[in-house]
Amino acid sequence: MKNPRLALSALVLALGLPLAAMAQTNMKISISVAQNSHQGVGIDTLAREVEKRTNGRYKIQTFYSGSLGGERESIEAVQLGTQELTLTSTGPVPNFVPAARILDIPFLFRDKAHARAVLDGPIGQDMLKEFESKGFKALAWAENGVRHMTNSKRPVNAPDDLKGLKMRTMENPVHVAAYKGFGIITTPMAFPEVFTALQQGTVDGQENPLSVIMAAKFEQVQKHLSLTGHVYSPAIFLMNKAAFDKMTPADQQAFLEAAKEATRASTKTTPRAWPNCAARACRWSRTSTSRSSRLRWSRCTPSSRSSSARPTSTASATSSKPACAASS
Repeated sequence: MKNPRLALSALVLALGLPLAAMAQTNMKISISVAQNSHQGVGIDTLAREVEKRTNGRYKIQTFYSGSLGGERESIEAVQLGTQELTLTSTGPVPNFVPAARILDIPFLFRDKAHARAVLDGPIGQDMLKEFESKGFKALAWAENGVRHMTNSKRPVNAPDDLKGLKMRTMENPVHVAAYKGFGIITTPMAFPEVFTALQQGTVDGQENPLSVIMAAKFEQVQKHLSLTGHVYSPAIFLMNKAAFDKMTPADQQAFLEAAKEATRASTKTTPRAWPNCAARACRWSRTSTSRSSRLRWSRCTPSSRSSSARPTSTASATSSKPACAASS
């Protein structure tokens, strides 16, 4: 045969191998947190669904714990095309798509249901289109969670307790400005550097969703957890737009549907924020068994000054029922 591609196809068929094996495309996706997190569930699900929905034509390699760089570095790699996919919080996203910064305003949403309704509705879907002019294909909004604060200095029962705390923040101008308003000394930092910074006392504390806090084992280097619920933090599946545009419409749809399925899977594994604790002080304790430790919410008590802290929902302001159930 004069056509080498046809000759190779004939050889594959003669050997009884699936033709898809010859045409498999490998891609990479990364997260900055551990595999045993809701984001880990998300990218594992995406990889599995893409391979299934494309009959093996696309295989996605998954990378965890910032092994390919922090969130900002991964977004840059996707934009440049040196990496095809990433799942990231919206923390560094406004540096690439300024319109997304509105999502990180503290107390913007009443609760998760309100946030999901906005992201899945016209506002959120229109915002996904903003990414295309920046070299991205935004596949879907995903779940990061409601953000809470930890620190090694003191309980945080009211906004005044935040004054003077040196806190790691995401590389996000909205977060930095908001936390400075609370009197926090802000230290923007990539997530892979946070555990060491807390351990060495470079910063006093940090803020993240519960699922991230637990997956990162921050209880090993932090004394106090405050369920402030100050920001609902979405995440987003981003893909290099040129790579997406090269695919057939059927494969493009497969990636979009896989991202939706990954979002559903990761949302199911995200611990719910106990809304009644939003204006309360909680602390954790650690119980050790041999070499492992288990995170336990040990107390949730109303603060005498909690009325000055803005709650995330009506329930948090009116209910007196402690809502910090034991969790591991």
